[in-house]
Amino acid sequence: MTTVGLIGSGNIGGTVARLAVAAGHEVVLSNSRGPETLKELVDELGPRARAATPAEAAAAGDLVVVTIPLRAYREVPAGPLAGKVVIDTNNYYPERDGRFPELDDESTTTSELLQRHLREARVVKGFNNIYFKHLLALARPAGAADRTALPIAGDDAAAKAAVTAFLDSVGYDAVDVGPLAEGWRFQRDTSAYAALYSADPADWERPAPVDAARLREALAAARRYADS
Repeated sequence: MTTVGLIGSGNIGGTVARLAVAAGHEVVLSNSRGPETLKELVDELGPRARAATPAEAAAAGDLVVVTIPLRAYREVPAGPLAGKVVIDTNNYYPERDGRFPELDDESTTTSELLQRHLREARVVKGFNNIYFKHLLALARPAGAADRTALPIAGDDAAAKAAVTAFLDSVGYDAVDVGPLAEGWRFQRDTSAYAALYSADPADWERPAPVDAARLREALAAARRYADS
């Protein structure tokens, strides 16, 4: 099975780790505060999990998930990620991250920024458009009638195939949206963003399965911020 390195172990990172361990993968967790701060999560996940530094998690992972605030993307260690498949879960929140002019004018996307930083890695955008509690709740085995689909985008076909296989192992179908430049279609506040997986806007935390056909409709309906 795959060893999954996690650079960032918050809500999304911790949830991906839980799904990965349940699917039989090994996980190496890290955050900006040090391995000792992850003891509780490692103890919960059991013998398939261990804590490390970001550089160690990057080196250990066959597949690496970068799930940190966008403002810190330049701190991701590039060297140990050379040649590796990296899943980027980033979203742009100016009030949290500060202003990025190239994102404000929509001349690039969050994952393209990370790919520019990780020049020798193969970045795939994923796991960014779903609320972490929905991500945990909606996982289903292959062939389940109520299986949910998640979008991915990337410039490397083999990397997207690897991420598709990983998503399948943790309980999700994948919809390939195209290159990283198309990742805007499931960025914050688009029609394919988090609310899509909620059963009722008045009851936000109640999840609702979203199959590939419905996800594709939402992606096709997405509009850039300037056109919204």
